[in-house]
Amino acid sequence: MIDIDYEKLSKLAIEAKDMAYSPYSSFCVGAALLAKSGEIYTGCNIESASYTPTICAERVALCKAVSEGEREFVAIAVAGSLKNAEPNYCYPCGVCRQSLREFAIDNLIVIISKTATDYRIHSLGELFPHSFGPDDLQAT
Repeated sequence: MIDIDYEKLSKLAIEAKDMAYSPYSSFCVGAALLAKSGEIYTGCNIESASYTPTICAERVALCKAVSEGEREFVAIAVAGSLKNAEPNYCYPCGVCRQSLREFAIDNLIVIISKTATDYRIHSLGELFPHSFGPDDLQAT
């Protein structure tokens, strides 16, 4: 198991938040996903005028990682707030929780970052109990 630098992941998520494209909601989110390999993939939310194609920061980071061959993850930090507002705790939406569940089991660490040093730590299982995942499609 690799060491998790919570402050580093939080800092990277906050930096990724600054790259968000959110002209409609003005809500900016950043994520930093730590793969089992030790690589970190960042993402920001990207909105669309037609809303449906909008993608969350967590899924951008996940797509970047998977497209580079990663399949196992250790932790993800998430930071979000309205533009020019005080930082607050921002939790992944249900779609992001399901997307993370595709590649991670209940023990994925989810860091909810208000600042680089002020964060909450949860497991994916805690945030998404009784989830449906690849193992549910296996014959018994």
